[in-house]
Amino acid sequence: METLAGLSPETVERIRSARSVRDVPPSEPLVPYRNIGDLLEQQTDRLEQLRFLVFYSDDGQRLEFSYREFFEQACQTANYLRNAGIAPGDRIAVMSFNHADVVVQYFGAFMLGAVVVPINAGEDDRRILFTLKDSGVRLAFVRDIYIDRMLGLREQLPDLRHIIQVGVKAHSSLPHYPWEIARLPATFKATTPPSLESEALLVYTSGTTGNPKGVLLDQYNLLVDAMAIAEWHQLAEDQRVMCVLPLHHVNGIVVTLMTPLYAGGTVVLNQRFHVDKFFERISAEKVSVVSVVPTLLQFLVHAKLDMEAYKLARLRHFICGAGPLTVELAAKFEQTFQIPIIHGYGLSETTCYSCFLPVDLSPAEHKAWISKHGFPSIGVPLPSNEMAIHDAEGNELPEGEKGEIVIRGHNVMTRYFQNPEVNEATFVHGWFRSGDEGFFRYDDTGRPFFFITGRIKELIIRGGVNISPFEIDEILMGMPGIHAGIAVGFENEWYGEEVGAFVKVKEGLELTEQQVLAYCRRHLPFSKSPKVVVFGEDVPATSTGKYQRTLCRELFAKWKAVQFSENLAGQ
Repeated sequence: METLAGLSPETVERIRSARSVRDVPPSEPLVPYRNIGDLLEQQTDRLEQLRFLVFYSDDGQRLEFSYREFFEQACQTANYLRNAGIAPGDRIAVMSFNHADVVVQYFGAFMLGAVVVPINAGEDDRRILFTLKDSGVRLAFVRDIYIDRMLGLREQLPDLRHIIQVGVKAHSSLPHYPWEIARLPATFKATTPPSLESEALLVYTSGTTGNPKGVLLDQYNLLVDAMAIAEWHQLAEDQRVMCVLPLHHVNGIVVTLMTPLYAGGTVVLNQRFHVDKFFERISAEKVSVVSVVPTLLQFLVHAKLDMEAYKLARLRHFICGAGPLTVELAAKFEQTFQIPIIHGYGLSETTCYSCFLPVDLSPAEHKAWISKHGFPSIGVPLPSNEMAIHDAEGNELPEGEKGEIVIRGHNVMTRYFQNPEVNEATFVHGWFRSGDEGFFRYDDTGRPFFFITGRIKELIIRGGVNISPFEIDEILMGMPGIHAGIAVGFENEWYGEEVGAFVKVKEGLELTEQQVLAYCRRHLPFSKSPKVVVFGEDVPATSTGKYQRTLCRELFAKWKAVQFSENLAGQ
């Protein structure tokens, strides 16, 4: 297990500061539980036969587990891990699409004190190999359709001792998960119980270049963020939260697994998001809250659904974050479906969410914070953390000034794994530096409402002037005929960088470059307007819906030497 030996005493102290909230360190916890297993056991003893987990597979299968049934399977999994030689602090990987098995495996590991390394099967083998090798994974639960990929990597993974196949038994030589756990006790007592400080999750962030960074979260991180989210959204035991997001990401894990568990509610898990099944399952399962990303809102808006067929009386709102939500999309969705979007913001490094729009705003207040400031507000900080806007030197900026969004609190990660230089840069001012640009505005009661305007690394610096790509995204997404559009900063010999647009046109429609350029020019000054438009079928995005505009830059390489003027734009 990695120690803090690679970090300077100054960096260790700055991380400690960044993990405190209003000078209260995480050693003074805000939750009443000893660890995640303690939470699960107490909720099971209290709720017993109430449903904890409902799972829908893509082939139409529906499975459900009571709290007791789920707890017993998690205990069997913890016993299996211990029998396989996995000790507290060891890393175990899970490589699968969304499935009830994944949830059981996560909690079995947490009960033992092992560290879960979720694997995104959508990544290429090089990235997966790096994640497995860097984390030192010793055991991997692998869904049958990915077994051959994992076996192909095994020779390069000296630490990987066990590959357990899940689902169909595809290889007779490998242990089969359902058979292995079925013969083990349905009770579990940890030899050395995990503490709140025990490492729980090692998530590798999907950067656009270079190797991903390992974000190390402890059991307290998961518990305190789940508590804060449950309380903010007023979740209760009779309520259900639906998950359509991937369980290899903190959004799926924290918002739609840990949070309903903390509230004593029910998880409705989908193998994948399906437009035609989405509201049908919300209706059938009497779901109260759904967590989505903006990309899914876009799909729903364009789906032309017959909403009269669904009973949505229990549905209160959508949680939306993890990607760029535009004013245009938020307004269109809320107008179409009459369902409030509770916009929020957070990162893997802050466990998940750090802020949300308040759920008790009046309709007029909600609409104003969504639409009246150029960007939809990401809301007010959760009580478990603080937020501010800093300049490059770490000085706090006043209301309305743009700078870097910084966070400190009990939901801030313990550190980046095996990455001293990045840790020192990230925590240099005693706060977690998000790398996102934003600002805040106070409401009438003095609450700070925050806004994100773009990634600092993605800022387009044209002639020495910073341009937020989100501002241009807003205009592109408001143009009739555009299904999706993002601003892209590309290298230019005259201004350092110029503004381009990558656009996907709505099916059955046609747009020309000149039409797009002219529309943008009516709404933006020339300096911010796109000079070139590239049309394509798919806007590059991560599995959680974050646009990867840097992957589009090479598409604009042939315009590097062009000097654009008002008369020559697009030529």
